[in-house]
Amino acid sequence: MMKTTKIFLSILLLTLLITHNSVYSAERIYWIAAEKVAWNYAPSRKNLIKPGAGMGVWGKKLIYRKYRYIQYTDSNFNKIIKAPESMGILGPQIRAVEGDTIKVHFYNKTDKPLSMHPHGVNYEKKSEGADSSGKGAEVRPGEKYTYHWQADADSAPGANDPSSIVWLYHSHVDPVKESYDGLIGTIVITKKGYQRSDQDPRPKDIDVEFTTLFMVFNENKANAKIQHEGELKHSINGYIFGNLKGLTATKGQKIRWYLLAMGTEIDMHTAHWHGKTVVENGRRTDVVELLPASMKTVDMVANNPGSWLYHCHVNDHITAGMSARWQIK
Repeated sequence: MMKTTKIFLSILLLTLLITHNSVYSAERIYWIAAEKVAWNYAPSRKNLIKPGAGMGVWGKKLIYRKYRYIQYTDSNFNKIIKAPESMGILGPQIRAVEGDTIKVHFYNKTDKPLSMHPHGVNYEKKSEGADSSGKGAEVRPGEKYTYHWQADADSAPGANDPSSIVWLYHSHVDPVKESYDGLIGTIVITKKGYQRSDQDPRPKDIDVEFTTLFMVFNENKANAKIQHEGELKHSINGYIFGNLKGLTATKGQKIRWYLLAMGTEIDMHTAHWHGKTVVENGRRTDVVELLPASMKTVDMVANNPGSWLYHCHVNDHITAGMSARWQIK
């Protein structure tokens, strides 16, 4: 009788766990502002990849006025949540688990209308952040708007995807200008059952995650008759010539890389790792092709300690400083 009772209780507990996992969904709430900042493409003022080579025309001017998405702790918009160093110019990473609702309280603290337009997730027209006359499509300076997005099954990893995948979000009032302004961020959706906990939506089968945006920021004035090469900043996360920091893992860790690109026809990139290969949907490689608005997720195991180059393999992009270093300790 006691043995039967134990079996019954075990089955009941298992059923409850399965049921909880299948119906549980959370509301992930974010407080994000758009703000004007001064951005330095090379804070060291040096070429950290080849110190003796300098930065050529791309190092003559390094600091520009930009706009960024900044995350706060609550509705007061007083206390900033500091982003990881490796994120660079990217906005806060919005996370959810398949089935969750995402609520973003957006505050435009700048001097022009802006928005937040997401890729991948499900939304109604009023939360599209683009292509309409509604308030969410153009949030005026000093005003706030709340976006409601759904991380439904069509937003989540597919059958051949890893346990989490990445999407973009960006301002879409003047999408070309605003991408060059720096108003770009990411959304990561984890497959249901693969989150670390109900409170922590990060994938439990991964130790470290890195997010990198390959993009040539055009700092030439839109109406300029002459477009100067030195005003084209060939960057990874807004940094050039090795000035991106924080891409550090420990030997034995499982690393997930979220790879993105934005821009125009010159933004055809080939992300290349020295020292390691990655797996992209079952394919083994050390170079991943990226076109503008690409969003790709690849995995690797950190089993080769060292300080390694990570760069775009397009020849003139190498020359212009689209390079960084990543480390396995």
